[in-house]
Amino acid sequence: MVFAPAPQLTVTIEQVGDEPELHLHAGGQAIWQARMISSLGADVTFCAVLGDGEVGHVLTSLIEQEGVDLKAIRRRSDSGWYVHDRRGDDERQEIAQHTGAPLGRHDGDELYALALSEGLKSGLCVLSGVADPSMVSPDTYRRLGTDLQRNGAKVAADLSGEHLEAVLDAGLTFLKVSDEELYADGLADESAGDKGIVKAVRELAERGVETVVISRAEKPAVAFVDGEVLQVHMPELSVRDHHGAGDSMTAGVVAVLARGGDLHEAIRTGAAAGALNVTRHGLGTGRADAISELAGRVRLEPLEGA
Repeated sequence: MVFAPAPQLTVTIEQVGDEPELHLHAGGQAIWQARMISSLGADVTFCAVLGDGEVGHVLTSLIEQEGVDLKAIRRRSDSGWYVHDRRGDDERQEIAQHTGAPLGRHDGDELYALALSEGLKSGLCVLSGVADPSMVSPDTYRRLGTDLQRNGAKVAADLSGEHLEAVLDAGLTFLKVSDEELYADGLADESAGDKGIVKAVRELAERGVETVVISRAEKPAVAFVDGEVLQVHMPELSVRDHHGAGDSMTAGVVAVLARGGDLHEAIRTGAAAGALNVTRHGLGTGRADAISELAGRVRLEPLEGA
């Protein structure tokens, strides 16, 4: 189950030859992760709040086309959206955006109940973030993560800020967070370099997180697996768009765990999914056969001095 409080409609303008092209997609961290998990062969239940206006109805159709099992709470306020222009320099230029209204008490309670039910059915749950942290209370994440874990479900999280802090004591099975997010949240000392990262992952483990992956942009990721601190050396590939690499990494790990694979295989697959994602424009995309091939080229090595 992927917990997706507020997916967005993404509208992108691209230039192909002499003609502009308009692309409509469901977007947001949760949908990018769900897309990759599904492409790797795992069944996905997608729990979301969707607006009852034009944007929400378009989003519903687009999400259903992703091959996931959509379970949605409807609300009067419409869903969020953004419009990007990628003509010319291949960079994303924001034209306009609206993240949507924060979830009210009733919508939040309904989403919690839906996600709890579906999460317990699936047995493995991903807590995904939102574009605007003010849209969902950290307490919603705390209650959901804690109650899922207490009742036998495994919980993975890819969060930052107050939402991350809210779930750290829930007994997470897996956590992915970037080094920049750790520094911003005061969970690691940037001036300490690798030693600061190692100290941070061990402290996260002491709070009950079983497996941790820290993504570090162009540097090898750092993973805490079965009590050992490892460097994750990914294949070097040409970058077209770095957006979404971390989300694909999380999705790759979860997809392997969902089919009962071991942690080392999961980390390798996640690293391969993240590496392949940057070679493409579509977020959370990548061929399963290419990811499988790249996973065999990912090296997990003990971090010296850890």
